[in-house]
Amino acid sequence: MQDLTNHMETAALQTLDAAHHMHPFTTQTDLAARGARVITGGNGIWLRDSEGAQILDAMAGLWCVNIGYGRSELADVAARQMRELPYYNTFFMTTTVPALQLAAKLAELAPGDLNHVFFAGSGSEANDTNLRMVRTYWAEKGKPAKQTIISRWNAYHGSSVGSGSLGGMKGMHAQGGMPIPGIAHIDQPDWWSEGGDMSPDDFGLYCARQLEAKIDELGEDSIAAFIAEPVQGAGGVIVPPETYWPEISRICKEREILLVADEVICGFGRTGAWFGSQTMGLTPDIMTIAKGLSSGYQPIGGSIVSDEIAAVIGATEFNHGYTYSGHPVAAAVALENLRILEEEAIVQRVAEDTGPYLQQQFEALADHPMVGEARIVGMMGSLALTPDKTRRAKFAADAGTVGYMVRERCFANNLIMRHVGDRMIISPPLVITRAEIDELITRARRSLDEGMAAVKEAGLFTAA
Repeated sequence: MQDLTNHMETAALQTLDAAHHMHPFTTQTDLAARGARVITGGNGIWLRDSEGAQILDAMAGLWCVNIGYGRSELADVAARQMRELPYYNTFFMTTTVPALQLAAKLAELAPGDLNHVFFAGSGSEANDTNLRMVRTYWAEKGKPAKQTIISRWNAYHGSSVGSGSLGGMKGMHAQGGMPIPGIAHIDQPDWWSEGGDMSPDDFGLYCARQLEAKIDELGEDSIAAFIAEPVQGAGGVIVPPETYWPEISRICKEREILLVADEVICGFGRTGAWFGSQTMGLTPDIMTIAKGLSSGYQPIGGSIVSDEIAAVIGATEFNHGYTYSGHPVAAAVALENLRILEEEAIVQRVAEDTGPYLQQQFEALADHPMVGEARIVGMMGSLALTPDKTRRAKFAADAGTVGYMVRERCFANNLIMRHVGDRMIISPPLVITRAEIDELITRARRSLDEGMAAVKEAGLFTAA
């Protein structure tokens, strides 16, 4: 049996990694010079690296380890399923017990008439599915011209060519020929950075009505769908003003536009409800799922689809699918993950206990001299860094310079807290306790203090 236990020194592991392993969203030469941090274990909200450091993971891996690390139940289920049926596809009029059971469970959990699931291996794959599905839906309805999908700038919907085009991150679009045709973008509802002199409510309506203006510009007969995250995650945990989603919903309904809610980050308890759509009062036609579906223990994603869309798509041969759609091991692990979330009342605990406590402690960080705004929904939060709170000013340095400096102090304090531009964001495992929340906040405040000192020493604490 292959021995995967680490018997090598950290430097040797880093050398091997640099020689052969290409990392996502990374300048490989810079990482090779610095050396990757090698993670070797995890339990609850804590990680362990090859040097033995205990690290508080305030990002739940990549927004996904909702039930925390080290749950042996998921390993046991995976081993049992691997012995019984390690793989079979769902092509050729076949199914497997874990896949059909997971689809039924998701239909039970999902709001409204979202009763049908098309499985994928990731959120990127699922959003590629959505792109094809909404266009096929309208073609089958006799409206083949309805092809264009509208999204938002700074949204993240994946990194494949299709899903990366749906997203609105211009740095991604600069590589690989994106966006593909048939995708349009409107502004994000980021009041702190882009609201100017408008009130949050007025800005929310202003951003939402950009959707209506874009529909009028391109022609309603050409628009298939609007896709958005209930709360933008990778874009910086952008919580829209309260006026935003009701107006978006009105526009989609009145203008015959499908609404796709990307729940890859927001789903499975992250916002204090099973889905972010429920938190925001949305009734989507399709929801994209992944990440928290299996708490990251297995790669799995999917699209939860309304009765109407499923009926139309189901009446024709939808020429689309993946080798690992509904993979039996991944589906079995996802089912066990959902059982734990449900039976241990983890989502309820986030809504009623630890979520409100985290909100209270996290929002108190707004008193820090470098924090202009602290926003949080459930267990996803964002700190907007600024040299001047009163003007909501940006730093004179290039965007992200200050955020990166603070992130480095977080890492030095064994706290995984991500920066997006000059925002610091968190998304801890949903099983975090009150005592662990206190420790997270203590380390975050220390990192902010040290980061501000470094920023001032570098002469960067100045407004643009």
